[in-house]
Amino acid sequence: MIVSFVVAVSENGVIGRDNGMPWRLSTDLQRFKKLTLGKPVVMGRKTWESLGRPLPNRTNIVITRDTDYAAEGALVVPSIDEALMAGEKAAQAAGVDEICIIGGAQIYAQAMDKATHLHVTHIEASIDGDAFFGPVDPLVWQITSEEHVPAGEKDNYATRYVVYERR
Repeated sequence: MIVSFVVAVSENGVIGRDNGMPWRLSTDLQRFKKLTLGKPVVMGRKTWESLGRPLPNRTNIVITRDTDYAAEGALVVPSIDEALMAGEKAAQAAGVDEICIIGGAQIYAQAMDKATHLHVTHIEASIDGDAFFGPVDPLVWQITSEEHVPAGEKDNYATRYVVYERR
């Protein structure tokens, strides 16, 4: 089973601010949708709450330690391992071979050793924020594709979309 991170990160490692994204990147959101559609998506509670609703046409899996937490339209699990087990079942039922981890910072940090692929949108700017993604270690990850994406009409910044695979 492929376990992919899908993340947008600024030059200074920021992935979020105040439980939201401190940028507007319509081009990247279109890519995110294309990458995740039909696949299980795994996220932490804060990411779930920032979305405000389940992502359509995807099994939404929310990780939280709060045993009483309810997320309408999502499966709620207490750990990364249980999220990946639920994701694998959902992926098999959907006929796909990939689980997408979509944030936030704590979930990425906890799941880094389980990831097989990283889909990283490198935002070509330093941005203020309070949630961070660590650097991608070139000794662990190799670039398999890379694309420069100029800022579109509805984008705040130019980006560089890079796919990494675990060595």
